[in-house]
Amino acid sequence: MFNIGIITASDKGAKGERDDISGKTIAAMLSGLGDVKHYVIVPDEQEALSREMVDMADNLAVDLILTTGGTGLGPRDVTPEATLAVVDRQVPGIAEAMRAKSLEKTNRAMLSRAVAGTRGRTLIINLPGSPKGVQECLEVVLPALEHGLAILKGEASECARS
Repeated sequence: MFNIGIITASDKGAKGERDDISGKTIAAMLSGLGDVKHYVIVPDEQEALSREMVDMADNLAVDLILTTGGTGLGPRDVTPEATLAVVDRQVPGIAEAMRAKSLEKTNRAMLSRAVAGTRGRTLIINLPGSPKGVQECLEVVLPALEHGLAILKGEASECARS
């Protein structure tokens, strides 16, 4: 079992003006993978998002951070920039796989700027802001997450197949 952190990027959610259905969707879908140890809603501000990612990875030692929201083209969509500011290494295949699968359903998927990367032994993945987008993207990456996280933690061989 892995320790999971969820960060929702939402100005309205941070003010209590909107229920965070996307964050709850993430938590429900990952119940078999681990425990949500930290969950927070922050405004769409790069510094606040980066600060939460660093805290979860460095101080709370979560294995997986999933963000929801802030991956589009809007002027306040800064989650990818916040993520890139704190990761050591990018994992482009995750975002590529999510976009490829989403493109089968909607051409708007090409507008996603989501990224994924690692900070130390923590994997950080940006997900869309909608519950439907979260579900579709998580369905793509979930089959590989357990193995990827085990490798990142040094608990599995990179050439082993799960």
